[in-house]
Amino acid sequence: MSHLFDALRIKDITLRNRIGVSPMCQYSSDDGVANDWHLVHLGSRAVGGASLVIAEATAVVAEGRISPGDAGIWADKHVEPLARINRFVKAHGAVPGLQIAHAGRKASASRPWEGDAHLADDAGGWPTVAPSAVAFGGALDKVPAALSREQIRGVQQAFVAAAQRALAAGYEWLELHGAHGYLAHEFLSPLVNARTDEYGGSFENRIRFVVEMTRAVRAVWPERLPYAVRLSCTDWVEGGWDIEQSIELARRLKAEGVDLIDCSSGGAVPRVKIPVGPGYQVSLAERIRREAAIATAAVGMITEPAQADEIVRAGKADMVLLAREMLRDPYWPWHAAKALGHRDAIKPPVQYERAF
Repeated sequence: MSHLFDALRIKDITLRNRIGVSPMCQYSSDDGVANDWHLVHLGSRAVGGASLVIAEATAVVAEGRISPGDAGIWADKHVEPLARINRFVKAHGAVPGLQIAHAGRKASASRPWEGDAHLADDAGGWPTVAPSAVAFGGALDKVPAALSREQIRGVQQAFVAAAQRALAAGYEWLELHGAHGYLAHEFLSPLVNARTDEYGGSFENRIRFVVEMTRAVRAVWPERLPYAVRLSCTDWVEGGWDIEQSIELARRLKAEGVDLIDCSSGGAVPRVKIPVGPGYQVSLAERIRREAAIATAAVGMITEPAQADEIVRAGKADMVLLAREMLRDPYWPWHAAKALGHRDAIKPPVQYERAF
């Protein structure tokens, strides 16, 4: 029976424990370029004992950013600042990961602390794209342009180029962002995708964008390195994307070379009632792990060491990814190791030993 501080090997990568840092947007880049904020933000979580540190949703094209402050990997200039961070992360025992993303109709928004609303094109914003010309709604009211088949192929190739740059930057874990109402999820959800061609309508058509892109990215991402996909496993709306479709997609993605499903939920449409509470998404990871026979990561209000340990011990997921709790406490893994009787599982850097 595995526990929270057992190592986890996927392909040629071994994680020192089952605790990872979930990708969290920092909205602090300049033209997509990472800076000292990102070095400290990501580096401190590696020092804190996490086994996997996944950098925030990183745009594969400039127009795929959520906000003007988003991280990017659409140009060669982005590679070395990211490589600098990754060298530090690896030096402190963690595996550096990257989430590659396109925000779709949710792009061109202001930063959360500046209103989190769509920016006009003459106020720093830009035109958005999506599977269908339907706005998200509320403060995100821009009507996106529906992608043509040729544009779809262009976006897919941008993901491929991003994967190649990620490898050049020293990442050892790659994750496709297919959740939270961003572009890939927009293709999956019948609440958003109103296309009538081969990319819309039936389940087979709605998953085509993600399956094709996964196949193309896996072709350039080394077989020895893990490739994960984050899914919103349910829209929490009747008639939307749901757990049954997620399980079937996970089976297809496994056949395409995906190694792990990062199981989140929601974000496709506004004003959805989500049953938020401790571990409220864990059952999604458990079902996909069991029914699709693929490794999963559990996320969502996982805050207590015993809670995280039970998820792994009970086989509900292979690992946990923490977000807000890691912001509150970058050294959560150290404290969890002490609380669970595994003090020797995480060795602090020599500079900090006297405090532990």
